[in-house]
Amino acid sequence: MKNTILAISVLAVFSFASCTSGKSDENNAPVKFKVINPHVIDTVYINEYVAGINAVQNVEIRARVNGFIDGVNVDEGQTVRKGQILFTISNKQFQQDVLRAEAATKSAFAELRATEIELEGARKLLEKDFISESEYDLTLARMEMLKAKWEEAKSDESLARLNLSYAQVIAPFDGIINRIPNKTGSLVEEGTLLTTISNNNEMFAYFNVSERDYLDYALSVREGESIEVALVLANGTVFNQTGIIETTESEFNINTGTIAFRARFPNPERILKHGSSGKIQLKTFLKEALLIPQKSTFDRQEYMCVYVVDDDSIVQVRKIVPQVRLPQILIVGQGLSQQDRIIYEGVQLVKEGDKISPDAVSFNQFLNE
Repeated sequence: MKNTILAISVLAVFSFASCTSGKSDENNAPVKFKVINPHVIDTVYINEYVAGINAVQNVEIRARVNGFIDGVNVDEGQTVRKGQILFTISNKQFQQDVLRAEAATKSAFAELRATEIELEGARKLLEKDFISESEYDLTLARMEMLKAKWEEAKSDESLARLNLSYAQVIAPFDGIINRIPNKTGSLVEEGTLLTTISNNNEMFAYFNVSERDYLDYALSVREGESIEVALVLANGTVFNQTGIIETTESEFNINTGTIAFRARFPNPERILKHGSSGKIQLKTFLKEALLIPQKSTFDRQEYMCVYVVDDDSIVQVRKIVPQVRLPQILIVGQGLSQQDRIIYEGVQLVKEGDKISPDAVSFNQFLNE
């Protein structure tokens, strides 16, 4: 849910006075109502959006071979470096596989080398017509077969060495180790979750923005401009680092009508953790915003309306389009101008077509009531 906060230095505490209406006398004098002109000011308001916090890097560390865990070399919550050994899985079988693969590679190479020597001799005999060309070709084919066998043996050896390397689980990047469900002696299979690791140096905050707010943001941001945001933590305090909006998704969610934004925050003190939550505060600047009291408005069917008083003091209904709704004040997007006079108090006591006695109140007077 989005909360909106108005940041205007001149607006402090709004307290609307009770409606004062003059009673008709024996001459049927019009009833007196306080009227006010909308106030125009350059301002900024803050939208708040619920955000999910993710580490820039957060991955699961899983076993890539079957075996028993021989050693757990880290503890939960420990900071580790890239390449550091985290777990050791029993590797005797893998060591034996490497030895067998090495032997097979050497044997295949020896056979290949012997055939190469044999082929060289066959070539010389062929040149002297001591053997037929078909005999030479058979020797050549045998050499090609043994060469393929040698290449296959080398591939098997590489695979055996790779499996042996998988017996040592290393950190893929600098980060913090999370929970370790399997301890020393546990039997793990390929794919078993060993732990997760998070790089919390920087954090992503993901939050969803309505289509209207997205358009306000997109139209107000110049190309290449960086937009700063603040993060309110779960305990209500404001995070001591400022974030930058980096990107948005490419399409709206058709179910919610929102689009996701991503902001990046530095996290030097490691206060933010992967999976935490907060609220993003996004400032929107408004030039020549039109302000009216919230009490001046009323709903008619699906529209928001105000009562406008014309030059003959006749009351007329005017439909307006709100831009920002606040508990005590409203920023109007369309429907009013600064020259319009509106009834800001007692709208329930008047109807369209009534003639009233306007009692003009300045906006500053309204603020000081």
